[in-house]
Amino acid sequence: MNPTAPRPAVVTDFSLTTGLSQSKKPLQRRMSAMVGMYADQEAERRLAEDDVLVYEFFDMGVPESTGEVAYGTSITYPGKVGDEYFMTKGHFHSVLDTAEIYYCLRGRGLMMMENPEGDVQWEELTPGKAVYVPGRYAHRSINTSPDEPLITFFAFPGHAGHDYGTIESKGFRKIVVERAGAPAVVDNPKWAQ
Repeated sequence: MNPTAPRPAVVTDFSLTTGLSQSKKPLQRRMSAMVGMYADQEAERRLAEDDVLVYEFFDMGVPESTGEVAYGTSITYPGKVGDEYFMTKGHFHSVLDTAEIYYCLRGRGLMMMENPEGDVQWEELTPGKAVYVPGRYAHRSINTSPDEPLITFFAFPGHAGHDYGTIESKGFRKIVVERAGAPAVVDNPKWAQ
């Protein structure tokens, strides 16, 4: 690509209320695509039979190259698998040292983050709050609301890529469950070293 050649601007639409786009198709993750991600496998199996929609996101179509900024919206729906809240699969970036930012538009939840060396962090997501996910950290959004979607706007370097496989095979060290009516971060009984 010629860096001095004119390039068109990218214009996209999405609702600040719903996170939905009228011009883009969402990428959806139903429970059948989340099998193996939750600690309660029996509850997971039951929900997979109905193939419940767990989350969807809109990639706004920016080129996957250095110097570009990829962005979109993510909508994680309310629900639980056993006592564990609905969440995104989570991912590292293929280019490990690239960061990402999430801005909460609606709902409430947590951003779970973990690096390969084992440092685990989590931050609350509420409307108007942005979470900067440092490079080297896998991350996932978790909806802790009983009745409202967690809607975020995200942006990351266009060349970062996604590594879902590491999380699919190992999981995160911590999970978020409901305890006494409130979210609690606990050790993941399925975490594999």
